[in-house]
Amino acid sequence: MTTTGEDRITGLTGPWWWARWRSAVLDGSLALVSALECGAEGIPFAKDAGIPVSVGIVFGLLAGSVLLLRRKWPIAVVLVAIAITPAQMGFLMGIVGLYTLAAAELPRRIIVALAGMSLLGTMIVTFVRVRQDMARGDLTLGDWFVPFASITTSLGLTAPPVLLGLYVGARRRLMESLRERADSLERELQLLAERAEERAEWARGEERTRIAREMHDVVAHRVSLMVVHAAALQAVARKDPDKAVRNAALVGDMGRQALTELREMLGVLRSGDGGAARRQAPVPSAALGVVAAVAVSRAVEEEGAAEGPYLSELDELIGQSAAAGMVVDLSVEGEIRSYARQIEQTAYRVVQEALTNVHKHAAGAKTHVRLAHRMSEIAMQVENEPPPEPGSAAAARLPSGGNGLVGMRERVVALGGVFVSGPTDAGGFRVSAVIPAV
Repeated sequence: MTTTGEDRITGLTGPWWWARWRSAVLDGSLALVSALECGAEGIPFAKDAGIPVSVGIVFGLLAGSVLLLRRKWPIAVVLVAIAITPAQMGFLMGIVGLYTLAAAELPRRIIVALAGMSLLGTMIVTFVRVRQDMARGDLTLGDWFVPFASITTSLGLTAPPVLLGLYVGARRRLMESLRERADSLERELQLLAERAEERAEWARGEERTRIAREMHDVVAHRVSLMVVHAAALQAVARKDPDKAVRNAALVGDMGRQALTELREMLGVLRSGDGGAARRQAPVPSAALGVVAAVAVSRAVEEEGAAEGPYLSELDELIGQSAAAGMVVDLSVEGEIRSYARQIEQTAYRVVQEALTNVHKHAAGAKTHVRLAHRMSEIAMQVENEPPPEPGSAAAARLPSGGNGLVGMRERVVALGGVFVSGPTDAGGFRVSAVIPAV
């Protein structure tokens, strides 16, 4: 974990303009040494200038102590160092001031201008002093030594601190840039983790809805037919024993089919849970959302790989409704062809749920099932006539949760199709759906 900018700002514990006490102690020590140096150098300056020694010492102490402000006002420190260069004092202040100036976040033109002024001032002062020493006879070297000494001294006192300050400043800015990038990356990772958790939550909700819809489609139709056959069995048990036996056999077959389909769905769910349970390695909290999303997607893929109903089984579906006493008329238009598994399953479920609704709400009504294979889409329509006996549905006591039409609409719309349902003018009910073939 990196430290954000806000944490760094609140971490400033030093006095005044210093970020840390260590920096304040360092600057105070440098200022003390610089003041002592300038104070000592103020003695010969006072003798040469013809002023009292005490004045020279005080002037040196005050000038050297300006180094205390090097972090706050580095330009002022360099200007003071340049100003006292003719007095041959402030060498430490000049070196440290140039280093601080070059390391600060200031325009390059200011750094170059002040460094040039310091270089020129040191060169002139050194030239004059060396020439005076040679004139007094203190130095017996040739005339070449005067420019050589002035150039090398000015470069030695100016170039190293400026170059070092530029390097330290560039390195500091690079580290700050890397730290900001790390902070930005951390925030992006946190945002991605939050979005992944939101997507995983949305995926879990969609998966619960899909499972509920699938369970409804599987169970409602089979159980509705079983209830209808059980009611017929109760009515003919004494009058027609043979028909009662046939109805009982149909009830058993439909119950076994419903159990088989339920086992297949629960097997998919268990296999997904088992795969998750086999993962014993700890997962970081930031990746929980991503792992959940992947697990849900994998469960959906496994469920999609399972066998589902196809349009070729539509005759069997209609035969089961006909065996329950419903008069069903099936008509197919266009060239029969195969579609994607999800399209065929959705078309089958729409017809299945529509027939289930007829069993629930219009038992005994004649029903027309139309299937049209078009060039780029498949259309289906289930329309029933008014029931011959309005109270027949209530006699079978078939409950209705109101989720059938909602589930059909969700299935069709998810594939980019159109779903319409509603009563007819004749008193029946019509369910229509069009699904793109691609």
